[in-house]
Amino acid sequence: MPKTLSGKKALVTGSTGGLGLEIVKGLARAGCAVVMNGLEPPAAVEAQRAALANEHDVAIHYCQADLSREAEVARLIERTNAQMTGIDILVNNAVVRHFATIDTFPVERWNEALAVNLSAAFHTIRLSLPIMRRAGWGRIVNMSSVYSSVAIAQRVDYVTTKTALVGLTRVVAMETVGEDITCNAVCPGAVLTPYSDNRVNEMMRTRNIDRATAEREFLAKRQPTGRFVDAANVAELIVFLCGPAGRDITGSTLPMDAGWLAAD
Repeated sequence: MPKTLSGKKALVTGSTGGLGLEIVKGLARAGCAVVMNGLEPPAAVEAQRAALANEHDVAIHYCQADLSREAEVARLIERTNAQMTGIDILVNNAVVRHFATIDTFPVERWNEALAVNLSAAFHTIRLSLPIMRRAGWGRIVNMSSVYSSVAIAQRVDYVTTKTALVGLTRVVAMETVGEDITCNAVCPGAVLTPYSDNRVNEMMRTRNIDRATAEREFLAKRQPTGRFVDAANVAELIVFLCGPAGRDITGSTLPMDAGWLAAD
């Protein structure tokens, strides 16, 4: 892969597994140094961090932070800037989920979702923008979802926060016009991550069906292609947005949903 992001420095929140980890890998393949983030203690991530740094020959750091706490978000940005002497690329990927109807939804889980899924992105952006402006360059990607365009029952926290991220993206884009700083929202459909894999496994177990049937039924009302979106392809879209060819894309909502919205 061409090193289109060689010399750039990125922070990816919520990136010790699943889609976030694939985004780290994609950026590293493109030559970008990356700070990973998660709730795990550093020792639990060290082997993974070292392997990525060795494989891609770039600096990979890790910063533990609970993004539901504003002070820890601020500390994450401060430490990232200190470790890499800059933040060129910010990918807001951290997310929490809970399933319940709105009248039974635990208030504490609602507040957690607002803090992690939405407010954390607001804080990382407001604290990173001065750093990007001093460098005269920046790329911000907010990981939204196909659920920013469609609704589903028992997902009020996820649908609400992913929709709000699109609005945040547009405002940031308008406030950075002409500064060589872009802000976009990427909206994947159903991606095969540990989370969705657990959902499929649960269907197999509770309904006594095979893997292929469970995946087909899981995706039946979602993606016409009948397959999961590849997390590595989502990562490549982000690399494109952050590379030279993406400089004129800002304020955009970019679905990668295997035909979901077209068929809705």
